Amino acid sequence: MITKLGKLKNVRFGFGGYQDTQFGLSVTISGKGLSVEDFRGHWAMERTEGTKWTEEDRRNELADMAFYVRDLLKDAGKMSVDELNGIPVEVTLEGNKLKSWRILTEVL
Repeated sequence: MITKLGKLKNVRFGFGGYQDTQFGLSVTISGKGLSVEDFRGHWAMERTEGTKWTEEDRRNELADMAFYVRDLLKDAGKMSVDELNGIPVEVTLEGNKLKSWRILTEVL
């Protein structure tokens, strides 16, 4: 595992994720030799008979995402998602896979 420094480049709230069929928070992080994306949310499409998740699953994941966004805003000292662009972050990668990222609260 390696860690790199970067900045939140494009933070959006709305439709995104897999084929833009999910609803939640989309984040692009970039830095020197670094460009990764993260998405937190859940399916926006209607549930069908073959769907493996329940409405309760969706509500729980959307609630978790809302608390996640709240915590990001608190860590960054911001009031809205659009204000997160440009915030410094630390990214942890395993190979080319994004494992985690956090706002560098100690430099804000």
